[in-house]
Amino acid sequence: MINPKLKNTKLQHLIEEIQTLCNPKDIHICDGSDSENQLMWEILEQSGSSIKLNREGSWYVRSDPDDVARVEASTYICSEKEEDAGPTNNWFAPHLMKEKLIELFTKAMQGRTMYVIPYSMGPVGSKLTRYGIEITDSPYVVVNMRIMTRMGGEVLEAIENGADFIPGIHSVGQPLTSSERDSPWPCNKTKYIVHFPETREIWSFGSGYGGNALLGKKCFALRIASTMARDEDWMAEHMLILGLENPEGEKKYFAAAFPSACGKTNLAMTLPSIPGWKITCVGDDIAWMQFGADGKLYAINPENGYFGVAPGTSDLTNPNAIKTIEKNAIFTNVALTEDKDVWWEGMTEKAPENLTDWKGRLWKFGTMGPASHPNARFTVSMRQCPVFDPKADDVQGVPIEGIIFGGRRSTLAPLVVESFNWAHGVLQGASQSSEMTAAAKGNIGALRHDPFAMLPFCGYHMGDYFQHWLNQEKDNRKMPKIFTVNWFRKDAKGQFLWPGFGENARVLKWMFERIDNKVEATQTPIGLLPKKLDLTGLNLQKNVLDQLFKVDREGYLKDIEELEKYFTLYKDKFPEKLKTQLAQLKSRL
Repeated sequence: MINPKLKNTKLQHLIEEIQTLCNPKDIHICDGSDSENQLMWEILEQSGSSIKLNREGSWYVRSDPDDVARVEASTYICSEKEEDAGPTNNWFAPHLMKEKLIELFTKAMQGRTMYVIPYSMGPVGSKLTRYGIEITDSPYVVVNMRIMTRMGGEVLEAIENGADFIPGIHSVGQPLTSSERDSPWPCNKTKYIVHFPETREIWSFGSGYGGNALLGKKCFALRIASTMARDEDWMAEHMLILGLENPEGEKKYFAAAFPSACGKTNLAMTLPSIPGWKITCVGDDIAWMQFGADGKLYAINPENGYFGVAPGTSDLTNPNAIKTIEKNAIFTNVALTEDKDVWWEGMTEKAPENLTDWKGRLWKFGTMGPASHPNARFTVSMRQCPVFDPKADDVQGVPIEGIIFGGRRSTLAPLVVESFNWAHGVLQGASQSSEMTAAAKGNIGALRHDPFAMLPFCGYHMGDYFQHWLNQEKDNRKMPKIFTVNWFRKDAKGQFLWPGFGENARVLKWMFERIDNKVEATQTPIGLLPKKLDLTGLNLQKNVLDQLFKVDREGYLKDIEELEKYFTLYKDKFPEKLKTQLAQLKSRL
């Protein structure tokens, strides 16, 4: 048994504690090197977990059909007081959960190697950056964390020199005896994804997939980081960060929150349809933000890669994503072509022949369900994106001048609305909702509330989270403008009114110019609407614009009734300022 000796006593004690508890056969401290990465893939290939693709530096992985997505029902916030977890999180008493976890993790890594992954969320050296250690028995986690975070020797050195870190413990929950052959995708039917906000710990058992196992992602970057942000006066948000540059070379940065199935990654990498305008991508999923001494809001992307949903990604919807994944990518639960490449629904109009589906079966169209799992993923470095922003590694972060909220509404919500002020914008974020799509469980078309797109990811009471947003407004701060968009409004025949994708840059251009008050807006009861959008080269009939910007007073009043009912969920934690904003909106209508 290897027992590494480290200068950082907290790390040394953590390794010894988990080694004693989980009883691994070996310990490996990850350095993030190419040779280590190659070794991990050899291990995965030998166990039948992975196939080398006929695509430069890329690999194919197929998971167990019981381990394909985040397990929200088994995700817990174990705060000391139940009320601190709030009504939108599953709560469990910390001491009782620890007992349960100790039982599950006892000898859980027997027969496996225990990997110690030092990683950085954000550029090393930034005041917004935080460090993590993930201890895992999964080489699949190692290869993904190498892409998704800044991982290895430089981070270990920072921790060894005294930098604090968030500990994350992960096991697939399938110990091995010496005579057993490993399964291609080890996991356990029992699954727990557990966060301890006060002690800043993450424990994950039983799943090897995605955010359940890559603990830097939602577990650290949002659930734990949101509690740190509340305590330390910064913001950990489920937001993309993009740079928008006009033909004169002036650039502004926006952060945007969208619930699932609303085109977040597509927007982060959009190819604008307007000549001379450019979009660059700082990040497609998470933003950590803090006001600087100059009063401006600065943001970093704490991640280092994209863990993107593959189905629906194509040259039409996101050509930059397709270019990004041309090499050095990991594909999980997509379909495998005869010549060892990948395919998924929406990638091309017609599926190739002789596909092997994500369950390993020869696939026939129309008889076996989709060839790729709806939550199939690609993992790839953000540095391969053709529109990777040159300031993505800036230790100061990028200055955010506009914040965008979005949702999927076939009626009611206009194409774009600017909030009257910060508090009104916070109400817009708190009111975020989307109609259910076939990708999510629930009644299609029914409204699902997802405030700030943070519902599954806020590590504390959501009412306190709304207040934290309100508290950001201070006299010495230059508050970004807040906008709400809806690309998904439909006409009476059920057809989308707005073409979307690259044309969304026309809406971004209006926001860009509104920040400097270079274009006019019309005041309506719900907020400020464009007097004019740049529609050069876009053939839209006038009545389409009327529909896109129609303010349906009666519909909004019904929506407010529904919102008032929803906000009762937060009881006395729902901020008074938001109650006032809601009452004012009702009065204006």
